[in-house]
Amino acid sequence: MKNKNPETEQESLYKDLDQMSVKELLTNINTEDKKVPHIIEEQIPKIEKLVKAIVKKMQLGGRLFYIGAGTSGRIGILDASECPPTFGVPHDMIIGIIAGGDTAIRKAVENAEDDTEQAWKDLAKYEISSLDMIIGIAASGNTPYVLGALKKAKEHNIKTGSISCISNGLIAQEADYPIELIVGPEFLTGSTRMKAGTAQKLTLNMISTSVMIKLGKVKGNKMVDMQLSNEKLVKRAIKMIMEELDLEYEAADELLQKHKSVRAVLLAHTKNQEN
Repeated sequence: MKNKNPETEQESLYKDLDQMSVKELLTNINTEDKKVPHIIEEQIPKIEKLVKAIVKKMQLGGRLFYIGAGTSGRIGILDASECPPTFGVPHDMIIGIIAGGDTAIRKAVENAEDDTEQAWKDLAKYEISSLDMIIGIAASGNTPYVLGALKKAKEHNIKTGSISCISNGLIAQEADYPIELIVGPEFLTGSTRMKAGTAQKLTLNMISTSVMIKLGKVKGNKMVDMQLSNEKLVKRAIKMIMEELDLEYEAADELLQKHKSVRAVLLAHTKNQEN
């Protein structure tokens, strides 16, 4: 049954926001934000199960889909879009989908989140299968677009996770691996782009980073597969090589230019050491 009084819609703990000084506003917002990491900490056992399930699917060649509406959809797209440059994975390995399509990334598309059928149509474009996995993201826990996706996924034997910010929401009931981040009322009543959005973003950071590490995309604590798409990242790569192989800048730069990635440099070095 749908929660009649979702935590995300509860009255703010603060009154007369328009009468506060700038310092009071900032201090009180920060006070609320500090609650988020502790709430996520309580959910780590459930996040762990979800991560393990994703890794298992991806090791078999599966993909991860994030699906959401509004802020939740945008956060999913953000996390998905950052994985290729950070970990050197293909752009179709982690895919973010938002209700209303790409237009909705920058501009709200009215009523898109209320369409229970469109989400599956959006997923079907990627020829989604039981090898893949879906995480539905919805602060309210009841977004029809997301709920429709998870229900259809179950019909097609596709495993699902969910991230919501209310207790016993509909998407949590539907998901195989539900995560409920009960952050409580927002500083600005009902504005789930605040604590709820922060909680979702932090959780996706944890999920995608942990998955990529377990898939071997990190060596030690370094992003050895990152794409060298700008000068800053090239310099970071050179620094990694310098530290790993105890080389001067010029020598590390030369190796990077020759092998094109940090991982390739380190692999070549290991082979040389073995010969």
